[in-house]
Amino acid sequence: MEYKRLRLEFKDDIAILTLYHPEVLNAISLLMIRELNQAVEEIEDPANGARCLLMTGAGRGFSAGANLSDTEARLSRADRKMDAGEALTKYYNPFFIRLKKLKMPFVTAVNGPAAGVGMSLAIMGDLVLAARSSFFLQAFRHIGLIPDGGATYILPRLVGFSRAMELSLLGEKLPAEKALEWGLINRVYDDEELMPRALELCRELAQGPTEALRLIRKAYWNSIDNTYEQQLGLEGMLQKQAGRTEDFMEGVSAFLDKRPADFKGK
Repeated sequence: MEYKRLRLEFKDDIAILTLYHPEVLNAISLLMIRELNQAVEEIEDPANGARCLLMTGAGRGFSAGANLSDTEARLSRADRKMDAGEALTKYYNPFFIRLKKLKMPFVTAVNGPAAGVGMSLAIMGDLVLAARSSFFLQAFRHIGLIPDGGATYILPRLVGFSRAMELSLLGEKLPAEKALEWGLINRVYDDEELMPRALELCRELAQGPTEALRLIRKAYWNSIDNTYEQQLGLEGMLQKQAGRTEDFMEGVSAFLDKRPADFKGK
C-alpha cells in the first residue's frame, strides 16, 4: 500500500522502513504512527518474505520526536482534541507493543538526531546502529512532559538507573560515541558507512534461522521481569518450539557435514 509518512521497500528478504517527513526531521505524527502500525502488518505478511526489519529516517535525522501539528494528518475532531496521554494509549503504545512482539529481528539505523519518542523508537531495535554524527535526546522535559514510548522502562535497563535519570531530568544530548560507551547502542559507523553496514548486518540476520531468532527476542524480552526459575521454564518451552523447526534440522546437519547452514526461516 502507499504511505504518506513512510517509505517501505522489500529488498530480497529485508524490509526497509524509512520514516519519511524530512521537512520536520521525521517528527512522528498520529498519521505516521497509524501508518507504522499498517506497515508492520504488511512486513509480517508471509507473502512479502521479510525475515528482518531495518528502520531508519529520511534526510538529516532519524526522528525529532512527536509532531502534534501535522497539517496533512486529516485527523478526526475527536483525535485533534485528544490529550497527550490518550494519544499514547490509543496509538503509540499499541505500536510499541507490536514491535516488541515482532516475528523477526529488528535493526535501527540512527542517521542523525533521535529525540523524544523518536529516541524511544530508535532504542527499541534489537541492534541499534548509529552514524557518528548522530545523537540521542530525552527532550520531553523541555516541553513539560515525561518520557514515553517505553523509555522509562527500557532506558534504566540499558544504561542503569542513574544515567537514565540524568538523561531524562537534564535533557542533554548524548552523542553516538558516548551512547556506545554507555551501552545504549551496539555500533557506531562513519555517516556514509551506516546504511551499507546496516544492510550487511541485516542480510546476515535475514539468512539466519528466523523462527529461532524470533524466539530469542521473546526470551530476552520476557527475561526482564521473570524470576530465574520462570526464565528456565520459558527457555524449555521455547526450545521445544525451536527444536521442531526445519532450520534446526538443517543446522544440525550442516554442523555434522562441516558446511555452512542454509536456513530457510522455517
